[in-house]
Amino acid sequence: MSTHDILAVDAACNLFTPEVVATRPAWTREFIGGKVKAADKVEGVTVAEMLAMMDRAGVEKALLLAPKLGSPGHPANWQLPYEWVARVVEQYPGRFYGVAGIDPSEGMAGVRKLEHAVKELGFVGAHLYPHWFEMAPDHRKYYPFYAKCVELDVPIQMQVGHCLRYSAERPLRSVGQPITLDTVACDFPDLKLIGSHVGWPWTEEMISVAYKHPNVYIITDAYAPKHWSPSQVHFINTVGQDKAMFGTDFPVIDIERDRREVEEFGLRPEPKRKFLRDNVIRVYKLDGA
Repeated sequence: MSTHDILAVDAACNLFTPEVVATRPAWTREFIGGKVKAADKVEGVTVAEMLAMMDRAGVEKALLLAPKLGSPGHPANWQLPYEWVARVVEQYPGRFYGVAGIDPSEGMAGVRKLEHAVKELGFVGAHLYPHWFEMAPDHRKYYPFYAKCVELDVPIQMQVGHCLRYSAERPLRSVGQPITLDTVACDFPDLKLIGSHVGWPWTEEMISVAYKHPNVYIITDAYAPKHWSPSQVHFINTVGQDKAMFGTDFPVIDIERDRREVEEFGLRPEPKRKFLRDNVIRVYKLDGA
């Protein structure tokens, strides 16, 4: 068990069981074992093994993504059914919470699916990978989903920064420059808008948008803390202490490694607690408020 004084909440985590891995495209193995260098996770990790990792790392809860990696039809694309995540959430209440991926090509049918996920399956937010649809976050096709998130009072987290090359079958353009969230935040001031993947290589730009808008936040997932810029650590520890959330994007970053490297920053007690725990609980209303 963990000896950490603060029990963290992972704001962005993937269900990566052997059953899930078996449904994913062929590029998954090379990407996770090669680019990500997580060869020990290639075959998948059971929920029990994941919970054990969380316990050792002092991570009490995790938001599990049900992502949509492009629309169906291309061999490189993949979507995880909401129900797969919902079953795990139901089995481990208080440990996991569902976050519903969106596919803008589904239009209003997709909006209704999002509403069902929140109202019927108990999901706590929405998720978007703009690069898989090659449309920037401020594209009009996302706007019905943003409006529904406002109506449901749930956040939407989305990847910002460049995207990696996942598959030779379908290389993707990097469309998630963080400044595009500025337009969305202006058009939807009541939308809880969260940029994930730290915005690299435009980290300063992501910080500036979060600093400007009261409804914009940052999740520090997908990049190991030892590689974060000094400005990002400073933001978490000072003026951005209410705007940043701990996340791993597991299995991209190992949960125990992420927590260990965060501890090495020596964050001040109050910002550290907000970053590791309080901010995600408040924004996602995990305390039931």
